[in-house]
This record gives sequence, C-alpha cells and structure tokens, in this order.
Amino acid sequence: MKLLVISGAPFIFKGKKSFAYSPYVKELIVWEKYVEDILFCCPVWKNENGLLIEEIPFHFRKHYKLIDFNLNSFPNIIKSFFLVFCNILIIIKAVYDADHIHLRCPGNMGLLGCIVQIFFPSKKKTAKYAGNWDPRSKQPLTYRMQKWILNNTFLTRNMQVLVYGEWENQSKNIKSFFTATYSESEKEVVAKDNISKEKTFVFVGALASGKNPMYAIKLVEQLVKNNNMDLLHIFGEGRERVNLENYIKENQLEKFVFLHGNQNKETLKQFYKKSHFVILPSKSEGWPKAIAEGMFWGCVPLATNVSCVPFMINYGERGLLLDMNVKRDVAQIQEILSDQNRFEEMSKLASEWSRNYTTDIFEKEIKNLLVK
Repeated sequence: MKLLVISGAPFIFKGKKSFAYSPYVKELIVWEKYVEDILFCCPVWKNENGLLIEEIPFHFRKHYKLIDFNLNSFPNIIKSFFLVFCNILIIIKAVYDADHIHLRCPGNMGLLGCIVQIFFPSKKKTAKYAGNWDPRSKQPLTYRMQKWILNNTFLTRNMQVLVYGEWENQSKNIKSFFTATYSESEKEVVAKDNISKEKTFVFVGALASGKNPMYAIKLVEQLVKNNNMDLLHIFGEGRERVNLENYIKENQLEKFVFLHGNQNKETLKQFYKKSHFVILPSKSEGWPKAIAEGMFWGCVPLATNVSCVPFMINYGERGLLLDMNVKRDVAQIQEILSDQNRFEEMSKLASEWSRNYTTDIFEKEIKNLLVK
C-alpha cells in the first residue's frame, strides 16, 4: 500500500536529512510501519522558526512540495488565489500516485486536501482533525468548511475521520480518537508529596498568547500571595518568552516561576512525576497532549473548557475547568489544596483515565485503520 500524507506541517531539510515537528514525527513512525511506501505532500521551511523538530527516521520515496500561504493580509489573499491553484494541481498529482490518502486537518493544506479528495471517491481515506471538533465552538471559516466536508458522508466516500472527544449528531464516518505519549511498559506507581507542603505546577506548551502561559503565572503569583508555597515550571518556547521573563522579574517571582525552554520527553516525565498539577489555560485545543501526559503521572489537570477537555477530566471529577478569572480560579484551586484526600482521589482518577490511552493501544488502532 502507498500511503499519501497531505499536511500543512512543514518539512525542514538539513543536508540529506529531513525533519518535522517532533510529536508529528512520532506519530508518522507508527503509520509508516504498516504500509509498503509512504509519500508526503506538504510545504518546506528553510529553518525551524522555533518549532520543536525531530529527524524523520525512515525513508520515504516521494515528497510533493506544496507552496505555503496564509490569509493574514489583503495582498496575501490576492497572492493566495494563484498559490491555491498550483497546490491543488500538486495534490491531484500526488493523490493519483497513492492507494490511501491521509489528510491532516485543520489548516489551509488540509482544506485543499478535503476538496481534492471529493473527486476520488473510490480511494481509501483517513483524516485526522487535530483541532477542536466541538460543533458549538467559534472557529475560522476555513476550519468550519473542513469540518462540514469531513462530516458529510456524500463528500467523504470511503473515509474515516478521527476526531478528539465524543460529540452528538455526527455522521457514521466520524471516529472518536486520541493521542498517546507513554507505553504500557512505562506505567509505574507515583507517590506525590503531601500538598500541605510545597505544591508544584507544570505548564507545557508553546509560549504563545493562544496557550496563555501568562495566566498560569498569575494564578501561581496569587497563590503565593495567599501564603502558599507554590512553584511553577514552564516548558516551551515562543514569542511570549520575553514578556514572561519581564513579568517574572518585575513581580519578583524568580523563586517561584522557572522557564526551562523546550526539553526532551524524559526531562518532562521527571517533572510530571514530582508535580501536583498540570495547567493549560489555552484558548483552543484538539487533544491537549500536555494535560493527558500530566494526568498519566497523577497530576491534577487545570484546563479551560475547550474541545474535549471536559470529557478528559470527566466534568470536574478528575480535574478543574478554569473560569479564566484569577479570583475564582484561585478559590477553586485552594479548595483542593485544603483537602489532601480530595487531591489524592483526583490524582488517582486522572492517572487511571490517562493510562487507558497508551502508545500500544494507539498503534493497534492505527494498524486497524490501514489493514481493514
């Protein structure tokens, strides 16, 4: 079987080696195991631009280079008309060369792939919608168009669409899915320090306004002012880093908030294991990987009410939904900090739930998608 992956996720070439976004590469390794040949249709970046990248460890026969474009200004919109036409021709050529089409959505290239696949109803197809599938959420027009096409069984013949969370009134080709980081063999008992002492929070994600790391800092700042001994460890890089550094310095939080930059899986794992809470006050998510990872190691999640987050924390049973109001959220957190038994129960439930989604099960599900 020749698998074609159509994606907006860029490749970065360094000499004869090819690189891509690290979590994406880890998933591609699984897909590649169960096909004879894998092809890619995606843009190329000259450098990583702050993206956490990893070398693609397997050989792929063909790369159809798409031309990156965006719609963030009027000149770019005008230019995009020509680029869209060029990209559609490239995608059509790539689809002819494949047995199975795999779309990565949402995104500009994902939208073009959604449109092109309509004209190949007999080809076997899968699509992974890595964003927020919630039908009630406010999203850009291009995202809504992709969701409408993917949810339409007439336009998506012979396709399975993988989405995060479980939603009502979906078509038969919609399949609830997940992402995993840890294997069955990595499961181990983790004992958390008593929360009457020092409490540790961890934030993992891009240092961007959409992920809202500043709000995480302000929550811990207020907890410290309330005579708690709290520490916040922040992992990730992005444009907001300078603003965060300035805020930490101006408010004398150097002893409580630490910026670690991008770190590898093992380093993050050790911090999850010793932390009490994982926090992600994000504006939008698909499957918030950091939340699932923290829960695996018994961290109680503190996250916004977006996408499948309420499903992940079982509507407050194994975590807290943030109101994005510092005063109210601090009050919620302090209710847990004042009750060791409640914290331990939430930690246990969080871990039990997350450990249902291992890389072993993930690989089995991918295999089923490809060999059926």
